[in-house]
Amino acid sequence: MEREIALYTTEGVQNAEITTYPFTTDDKLGLSMQRFRRDSSDDVVLIIHGLTTSTDMFIQPEHYNLVSYLLDHGFGDVWCLDFRMSNRFPYNLLGFHHNLDDIALYDFPAALAELRRHIGLERRIHVICHCLGSVSFMMSLFGKTIDGIASVISNSVALTPRIPGWSRVKISVSPFFIEYVLGFQYVNPRWSDGKGLTRGKIFSKLVSLFHQECDVPACHMLSLMWGTGWPALYEHENMADVTHRRGGDLYGATGVHYHRHVWKMVRRGRAVKFQPDDPAYDRLPDDYFQHARDIETPILFITGKSNRVFTDSNIVCHRKLEKLVPGRHQLHIFDNYGHQDVFMGKDVAADVFPRLLEFLEEQRGRAETRAPELAGVGIGR
Repeated sequence: MEREIALYTTEGVQNAEITTYPFTTDDKLGLSMQRFRRDSSDDVVLIIHGLTTSTDMFIQPEHYNLVSYLLDHGFGDVWCLDFRMSNRFPYNLLGFHHNLDDIALYDFPAALAELRRHIGLERRIHVICHCLGSVSFMMSLFGKTIDGIASVISNSVALTPRIPGWSRVKISVSPFFIEYVLGFQYVNPRWSDGKGLTRGKIFSKLVSLFHQECDVPACHMLSLMWGTGWPALYEHENMADVTHRRGGDLYGATGVHYHRHVWKMVRRGRAVKFQPDDPAYDRLPDDYFQHARDIETPILFITGKSNRVFTDSNIVCHRKLEKLVPGRHQLHIFDNYGHQDVFMGKDVAADVFPRLLEFLEEQRGRAETRAPELAGVGIGR
């Protein structure tokens, strides 16, 4: 299929200085952040994607995207992190058995240290995180591998992953089936575009037999990979046609080992270590809620009412934290939205982003009144 929008384009963000900052984690992976700077600002926003996506989901040229919206509404210094789950890197395709603990322990502390190196210690950092990027970031925050975060907006899922019934069946057997029965090292939503009659293309065609809701094979594969529904990731009517068609570019391929960690969390009803007896992860807690009263960072939990990937996960997480620290955190449910379309839908600038901006402005004002108290807060590495 001929590409309609350039891969990894930054054309969706205009009138901003765009710079890329590479950095290295303590477990020796090279990662990067893109900085979109228009004005000097005391409040810096860091945006974090989920598994198989990347910075591209926040800078789409086909609609008024999140980075442009923030730049236009008073937040003039926006950074997007591509961590080890990003489809801009090869790590999802190389058979690495990374887990969410690796990200919480290595990726975010290194990213924030690099960010602070360029913006200094005095500026406030607000984080917007999505999907498994949100789960792992919240593990970092509540596991105290990072600190100095002024506020967080968490989409879809955080510390209490919950999934639909059919998804529970899929995720419990799919890693073994994909790797050891079918012999795939990863699952690729673009398999249908491959040349020749490959095993991946045959598999994609079989999946499409069960998805008659649209004529985009990548969309069908994504519904297999995540969630339960036709489609699973979003509401079709919320997506621009070109966004729907280029799903294979925006999401990318991935191995299935992360699914094993998610399944362990789903069974336990909360975020847990993948290998609790491994001393490499001793810095992470066994219970991520044990420090909940100490974490003063206010969080806005958001989710789509029609979330068919992580259902009511963020509602449950907010409810649990509300019992521990009443009034500290907030919750907002977006009607007629699902999991991914909260950021990638064609009308999000009107339907979703104003609520995010309201929270950020509220926290900026709150932080300004506490500036002496927050000054000089660093990164807990």
